[in-house]
Amino acid sequence: MSFMDKIKGMLKGHEDQAGKGIDKGGDYVDQKTGNKYQSQVDTAQQKLKDELGGSERDTPPHP
Repeated sequence: MSFMDKIKGMLKGHEDQAGKGIDKGGDYVDQKTGNKYQSQVDTAQQKLKDELGGSERDTPPHP
């Protein structure tokens, strides 16, 4: 069993919370880097959500 399979198993039924955590983590990175890597962070957020079964297809707009 791979590491990703273990994470998916732990998050089963909590996909919405995982998606919110991914968004919050990405927003934190954006804040600390002054949005310098915003497009890369958004791409990473979307890939994580796709892999983990996150709820939303689009990441929320950045202020």
